[in-house]
Amino acid sequence: MSKNKIEVQGLEVAFNEKEMGDYINLTDIARWKNPDAPSDVVKNWMRTGDTIDFIGLWEILNNPDFNSVEFDLIKSRSGRNAFTLSPSQWVSRTNAKGIIAGRGKYSEGTFAHSDIAMEFLSWISTEFKLYFIYEFKRLKAEERKEIGWSAKRELAKINYRIQTDSIAENLIPKDLTAVECGYIYATEADRLNKVLFGMTASEWQGKNKDKDGNMRDYATVEQLLVLANLESLNAELIRMGLASADRTKQLSQAAIKQMKSLVDNGDVKRLQGWSDQRLLGSQNLKKKKGE
Repeated sequence: MSKNKIEVQGLEVAFNEKEMGDYINLTDIARWKNPDAPSDVVKNWMRTGDTIDFIGLWEILNNPDFNSVEFDLIKSRSGRNAFTLSPSQWVSRTNAKGIIAGRGKYSEGTFAHSDIAMEFLSWISTEFKLYFIYEFKRLKAEERKEIGWSAKRELAKINYRIQTDSIAENLIPKDLTAVECGYIYATEADRLNKVLFGMTASEWQGKNKDKDGNMRDYATVEQLLVLANLESLNAELIRMGLASADRTKQLSQAAIKQMKSLVDNGDVKRLQGWSDQRLLGSQNLKKKKGE
C-alpha cells in the first residue's frame, strides 16, 4: 500500500498533503455506499442545504478569495428538487479551495480538506467514519514517529562528526596508518556503545545475525537523543585531555541521568499512553468487526 492511501474496512482511500492540510478522496469514500457510481453519491451529498452551509462556511473561514456572492446564490437554490451541484461547478463558481474536483473519466476523483471529508463521512456512515478516524490517526502517528526517529538519527550522525573531529585533533598522531586511525575511531564509538547499549558493535552483530544494519538502527528515539548528547560530551572531554577511564565514567553518569530524565518525563508518558490507547481502540474495533 502506498504512503498516500489507507485501508478502511477493505476499501482503499487516497489522501494528499497540501499546503492547507490533508485532502481526502471523497470518491473513494463514496464507493462504500455505491461502488458502481461513487461520483453520483458525492453529487447527491452536495445537493443538500446542510452541505452547502457547511462547505460555504468553511470557505469563508479559510479562503479569503472565496466568492461569497455566488455562494449566497447557490445557497438560496439548494434543497430544491431541481437543484444539482457538482464539485467542479462548486469550485469554478465560488473559487473554493476546500474541494479539489476531479475532471475526466480517468481522474483520481474528488478530494476535500479533511474537515470537509469528515462531514461527508458522517453523511455516508457513522460506523465507517469511526473506522476511518482510527486508521487515519494511526497512520499519522506512525508518520510522526518515523519523522522523529529520523531526526534523532540524523542528529546522532552530525554529532558523530563532532566526535571524530575531536579524535583526529587530539588522539591520533600524524604518523598513524589509516587502519590504525580506524581502530581509534571504532574504539571511541564502542565506548559510547558500551555506555549506552551495554555492548560493542561487534557483540551486537554476533547476537543479531538475522538482522540487517547495526545496533543504532534499532535504537529507540530516546537512546538516539542521548547518543547525540554523549558524542558531543565525549568530544569536549577529549579536548580537555581526560584519560579514557575518566571519560568512560563521566559518559556513563551522563547517560544514566539523561535516560532517567526521559523515562520519568510526564509528558513523554502521557504521549505514549495516548498512542497506546488509540492503537488499542483500533485493534478492538477490528476484533469486533471479525466477530
